[in-house]
Amino acid sequence: MRFAKSLIAAGALALSMAAGAASAAEGVKIPAQKWNHDGFFGTFDRAALQRGFQVYKEVCAACHGLKQMRYRNLAGIGLSDAEIRAIAAEYETTDGPNDDGEMFQRPSRPSDRFKSPFANDNAGRAANNGALPPDLSLIAKNRVGGENYVYALLTGYGDAPAGVSIAEGMHYNKYFPGHQIAMGAPINADGVTYADGTKATVEQMSKDVSTFLAFTASPHLEARNSLGVKVMLFLFIFTGLLYATKRKIWKGLH
Repeated sequence: MRFAKSLIAAGALALSMAAGAASAAEGVKIPAQKWNHDGFFGTFDRAALQRGFQVYKEVCAACHGLKQMRYRNLAGIGLSDAEIRAIAAEYETTDGPNDDGEMFQRPSRPSDRFKSPFANDNAGRAANNGALPPDLSLIAKNRVGGENYVYALLTGYGDAPAGVSIAEGMHYNKYFPGHQIAMGAPINADGVTYADGTKATVEQMSKDVSTFLAFTASPHLEARNSLGVKVMLFLFIFTGLLYATKRKIWKGLH
């Protein structure tokens, strides 16, 4: 039952995100959310990242891969080495060849890439009525609006406004191009049970998984921000030293 719900959710997200770029062209305004990782001094909320990973693992991973991520990257969301090894060991990775020249399956290691939900793209299409669920590794970079779009799409389901006709089998979403989407809402209240006790509302789960996908798209964001601050500080001090040196050298010539 849970697996079936995950497939439906994944299919909805696949169709929705595939049209992300088109939404801008159709005049759909994506509201901006407040994110801890925004700005020059932004840092990721580790609790939100871990909750978002839980949503991804329990709801999205049945159809959506993270092919750019390795299990060891989960250290960036605050998981310990033991936790990462335990998560990796839940999956199998193809390795080899062995002494007999055959490939074999073994428990995944932290250095392995995330397990793909399908053996190949054709298998992914066959399991989703011809639509290939997109890989989510860089979704927050590849869609117009980034994590704002992901959050808007996931929370944009509702009743159609008066006078708006929805085709049979379609659902209304105010942030989807044309506002009609074939799949129902992928995230439902209490769809997961958060380990930290946070109430799993649609808005909370959508914000958390959007934060996690922002991390998978930019896992080194904090390091870049930190380096940027150091560079700016260095340039500020260096400029001051140059100015002081100039005044000292040219003082007697004025």
